[in-house]
Amino acid sequence: MSASAGRESKGLLGRLYMRLGLESPPARAWAVYDFANSAFITTVVAALFPIYFESVAARDLSERDATALFSWSTTLALVLTALLNPLLGPVADFLAWRKRFFAAFLALGVLATSGLFFVGHGQALLAALLFGLANVGAAGSFVFYDALLPHVAPPERIDRLSSTGYALGYLGGGLLLAVNLLWIQHPAWFGLPAGEDLSPAEQTLPARLAFLSVALWWALFSLPLLRWVPEPPRFVEADEHGGQSGLRVAFTRLRETFAELRQHRDAGLMLLAFLLYNDGISTIFRMAAWFGAQRGFESNVLIGSILLVQALGVPCALGFAGLARRLSAKTAILIGVLSYLGITLLAFWMSNETHFLLLAVAVGLVMGGTQALSRSLFASLIPKHKSGEYFALFGVLEKFAGIFGPLLFAVTAGALPEGRQHFAVLTIAPFFLLGALLLWRVNVPRGQARARALEAATEAV
Repeated sequence: MSASAGRESKGLLGRLYMRLGLESPPARAWAVYDFANSAFITTVVAALFPIYFESVAARDLSERDATALFSWSTTLALVLTALLNPLLGPVADFLAWRKRFFAAFLALGVLATSGLFFVGHGQALLAALLFGLANVGAAGSFVFYDALLPHVAPPERIDRLSSTGYALGYLGGGLLLAVNLLWIQHPAWFGLPAGEDLSPAEQTLPARLAFLSVALWWALFSLPLLRWVPEPPRFVEADEHGGQSGLRVAFTRLRETFAELRQHRDAGLMLLAFLLYNDGISTIFRMAAWFGAQRGFESNVLIGSILLVQALGVPCALGFAGLARRLSAKTAILIGVLSYLGITLLAFWMSNETHFLLLAVAVGLVMGGTQALSRSLFASLIPKHKSGEYFALFGVLEKFAGIFGPLLFAVTAGALPEGRQHFAVLTIAPFFLLGALLLWRVNVPRGQARARALEAATEAV
């Protein structure tokens, strides 16, 4: 390659990095973690573990007991996350331990996920325990990962970087799930046991290897963040000093933050809006496969819809970043939320597998971009020195957003006469409508000015 060609290549790469918010090594390393962790969400949480738990680990239990154990595993993980993260967030901020807590939760998630490889027939309790611990690890790592966002991206690049991270997440999750499904459906292609007269361990080996592959993928692609993203500097507020107990400061800061949120109206409104519309997004994601199964759709259509959403999520998350540049992050999110309102109404009329796949296309167009810009918009509304604390609250609300919508959906579906369960879909619509109304009231310039004023009142330690 000539010198001029080399310079042109570097120039093109530099422009691409700038367009994606990846100019610096820390920004690139940060974004790769979305590529890493989405394998757990896609393969384990969404696609394989629920089926494996029901058909293998809990096959000796009644359907009622299996459902109860699986639900308790998820609920207890959520409660533990809700108790731990709001305290650990301000501790991480005050002691500059964001990366330490990130690494600890990452290790928990990876080890618990790898432990699923050893779960065999009838080991429902072990499966539920490991799945719960893996969820705690994932949720905790997300909090401290998101908390690093405002430290690795300047304000003018934060939407681009967040969206690029989500795009990489869709790419990584989709790639590994596609490979996992190939060796589960065609084990002989990969030299795995196939055919009849297999032992129970041989029958489950492809699925168990899928769990192990997720753990390895998650750990491997987390290394760039651990290596290249620096720990943000430590700052203390005017009423603090560096020698104080981290836990004491955590309780004090939490109390102050709830008081601040009443004054820092725009960050508080953003949190409430996110709780509502993300509850709707989470409900659609979690209940879509169940809803399709209730309609009698084939399992390959249900899993194919997940892959379709992943494939569309890559370009569409990046497209939303462009939309945010032209309009604003808030306007782009509103477009996404109102699109979800339309998707919900269309789902009510869904009657066949083609409709289901078309809805998956619609979800893929808006899901990643809406969530990516929600993360970056919130990051711009909070003081950097409290990023761990605020994103701990953001993460707790994100997890609790997975409760109310599915609960309302399930209660409504159970109360409706046979054959009318599709009316339960309409219970999701108010979450998007109310979330959009609250988001509309967020004054972004005022909120950002307030956050910068709070940062100015700190000093480095």
